[in-house]
Amino acid sequence: QVQLVESGGGLVQAGDSLRLSCAASGRTRLSNTVAWFRQAPGKDRVFVAAIRWSGGSANYADSVKARFTISTDNAKNTVYLQMNSLKPEDTAVYVCATDPMTAGATPNRASVFRSWGQGTQVTVSS
Repeated sequence: QVQLVESGGGLVQAGDSLRLSCAASGRTRLSNTVAWFRQAPGKDRVFVAAIRWSGGSANYADSVKARFTISTDNAKNTVYLQMNSLKPEDTAVYVCATDPMTAGATPNRASVFRSWGQGTQVTVSS
């Protein structure tokens, strides 16, 4: 079973950039999807971005498209989330997930993934 650990969160000002990392241990299949979700206090967990461990095309939520970039480094078994032009509404705990239960499942649904990290806090001040 895949274990995930996020890092890179912190306190930044609006307009700043931040890069999050999610390191995986255990077996990961290149064809499997890895995704980022986020959850703000009192709100539901929502989809942010997804990509296959092998790389290639990525999916993004409309709210982060053109500002965030998801990428993978297979040699390090790590997925990254580069966040630019951060806004106060981006404030949340960011978590990564992988190991989908069903091949071809919609990657923006949290219930699809079996392995989850503990999350890293991102706070954006105005």
